[in-house]
Amino acid sequence: MHILIEKAARLLTLTDGDTRRTFPIALGKCPEGRKEQQGDNKTPEGHYHVCLKKMGKYGPSLGVSYPSLEDAARFGADGHLLSLIRQAEENRTRPPWGSPMGGEIYIHAGGTGLDWTAGCIALSDEDAKTLYDLCPTGTPIDIIP
Repeated sequence: MHILIEKAARLLTLTDGDTRRTFPIALGKCPEGRKEQQGDNKTPEGHYHVCLKKMGKYGPSLGVSYPSLEDAARFGADGHLLSLIRQAEENRTRPPWGSPMGGEIYIHAGGTGLDWTAGCIALSDEDAKTLYDLCPTGTPIDIIP
């Protein structure tokens, strides 16, 4: 199982062996470029994994393991934060979400008509439910420009 998010194409592709499913998406209100800090309304770019599943404000939601070690290094995070993120990556769990880099990035429902999120990836309600049902925690996620 693998999730590929192509920001420019506004597409999410779920690959499971030889099976591929493609879903239209919406992004953060400022979709261009990498996420740089909390509140910038950008969708991150990089290599992540599904770090949690929950029924949230926008229905079925998959947590994205942002920030990664690469994000933290680019941001200049301190040694303690880097250690916590490294541990989360090794254990395929949720990294710290309270830093100035931001966090709490989800793949969730809510619609795809325009880029409206605070940095999350939004799908139709039906597609979000499908993805939620198919993807276990630990599923790799690649987000590309």
